[in-house]
Amino acid sequence: MDTGAKVLVVDDEPNVLRSLAQYLTIEDFTVETASNGMEALEKVESFVPELILLDVMMPGMDGFEVLDKVKANPAHAHTPIIMLTAKDQSSDVLKGYQSGATSYLVKPFNLDELVETINQVLAQSRQGEES
Repeated sequence: MDTGAKVLVVDDEPNVLRSLAQYLTIEDFTVETASNGMEALEKVESFVPELILLDVMMPGMDGFEVLDKVKANPAHAHTPIIMLTAKDQSSDVLKGYQSGATSYLVKPFNLDELVETINQVLAQSRQGEES
């Protein structure tokens, strides 16, 4: 378990946002939420998350655009991003990885698997920082 790691959860569905935030808080993560792309970019600057869970399909700025903007900022370019989406076409998955996503989980997903993925991604990210 990665106690206290800062995770930003971005999703335009209030129920998904609330349930993920509650579950991750119970799992000892420090969680902030954003319900759209602009809010997500603001939270990246103010909260400085160690990992971002990012929905793809959002009104206005979609998850791919948010991903591109985060990765284009040198201060946050190495922040791991896990895409969470119902878009399960191989072209969408490929686009996510090509844009710099660390992992890609298709909804609905198992919460325990999500936490395991978060812990693995954080461990890899920290290992990379140490080398």
